[in-house]
Amino acid sequence: MSSLKVLSVVSEVFPLIKTGGLADVAGALPAALARHDVEVRTLVPGYPAVMAKLTEAAPAHRFDDLFGGPATLLAAKGGGLDLFVIEAPHLYDRPGGPYAGPDGADWGDNARRFAALGAVASGVGLGLIAGFVPDIVHAHDWQAGLAPAYLHYAGTRRPGTVMTIHNIAFQGQFPAHDFPMLGLPPHAFGLGGVEYYGMVGYLKAGLQLADRITTVSPGYAGEILLPDAGMGLDGLLNARASVLSGILNGLDDAGWNPATDTLIAKPFDAKTLKARAANKVALKEAFGLEADPEALLFGVVSRLSWQKGLDLLADSLDTLLGLGAQMVLLGAGDADLAGRFAAAAHAHPGRVGVQLGYDEGVAHRIQAGADVLIVPSRFEPCGLTQLSALRYGALPLVARVGGLADTVIDVNEMARSAGVGTGVQFSPVTAPALQIALKRVAALWQDKALWQKLQRNAMTTDVSWQRAAGQYNTLFRTLAAERAG
Repeated sequence: MSSLKVLSVVSEVFPLIKTGGLADVAGALPAALARHDVEVRTLVPGYPAVMAKLTEAAPAHRFDDLFGGPATLLAAKGGGLDLFVIEAPHLYDRPGGPYAGPDGADWGDNARRFAALGAVASGVGLGLIAGFVPDIVHAHDWQAGLAPAYLHYAGTRRPGTVMTIHNIAFQGQFPAHDFPMLGLPPHAFGLGGVEYYGMVGYLKAGLQLADRITTVSPGYAGEILLPDAGMGLDGLLNARASVLSGILNGLDDAGWNPATDTLIAKPFDAKTLKARAANKVALKEAFGLEADPEALLFGVVSRLSWQKGLDLLADSLDTLLGLGAQMVLLGAGDADLAGRFAAAAHAHPGRVGVQLGYDEGVAHRIQAGADVLIVPSRFEPCGLTQLSALRYGALPLVARVGGLADTVIDVNEMARSAGVGTGVQFSPVTAPALQIALKRVAALWQDKALWQKLQRNAMTTDVSWQRAAGQYNTLFRTLAAERAG
């Protein structure tokens, strides 16, 4: 099998910088593809957090004017990844996050900042760096959506392009007056190009002009063809359905491994489930919960948002507590939801524990110590937290949507008979349906032999990148062969 070169274009990548699951995917996929003789270089903006973590860096190309100032493209290493980093202080050297300032407001020049990412990706795709000319340019989410557009309008031989949707709700739409700044030909501002309802649509551009479109689960690939989940892009996606596919995300199973995890109280695996109990004890102590070992412990690791359905959980807390259960929550986001959960912790000391914000170690400890992980998302392209839960034996209670439905096998009667259940699904995504699911889980908890069987089922589920990497490898090689022909 011949070597294949892929340029991954992304706005965040773990462990250099992370705001969500996009970074985890971008950070884990290169190593999984390397086993298929696919060489991946990741192109990422040079935010301060990224620059601080580079272990090697050398100039590969200099730009006299990259969207308003000089810049250098660095060939670098960091976090175990082979990188190209755009060192452009006027675009990326500022406090705050990748997309917003310390006040939480989006940067006013995001159109320019991520146009630069797409333009540099196009340059690399067209041979800007002699030592690395990619066969495929793989663009992730709206921030990289212009990469396929710049390559399409270059009017020369180019690599194949793949656009991956991690969450179609975020589309990168900017006023039409930003279009001249992009440097694209005038005819690109049209229905068949980057124009979207009179605006410039970065994700729309990628979906319109990439050779292939993927999203992060088969279930979500089907859902986004429908108006409710397509977020205004379902018409375009239906028109391009022949090049759309869903490839289920994997999990970094080295970083999320209960047998070797140094962030948890006691390591364990599917053969040493009794050792897991020490993690439940430690988790309860950390959150100030009553020690009762028989109390069913629910965990939540999530953004606090409408999408994630956390309002449904807040509406269902009386049911959860009425079952004699306890809950720990780690999350940040919507202020009203944060206030509701903080108030619940205050009203039910010893029963509800809440930590607002995000802490990687606490996330690991919740997965290792909770009996159940609740993921009540209204829509979920794939979801990674339920994959971690499977790995750690915290049975997932999930809404029957997108990647959650694809990854968790509901413990219905037929699944119990076949011995294949790994969690509980509920539908529709409403508070009453969630409350019924909470009661189902509590009934399962009473049968400890069954519960341990379900935990072992969950922990032995293959949630690695192996299958997904094979599918990406096939997709990339098929496309590369088409372009070469």
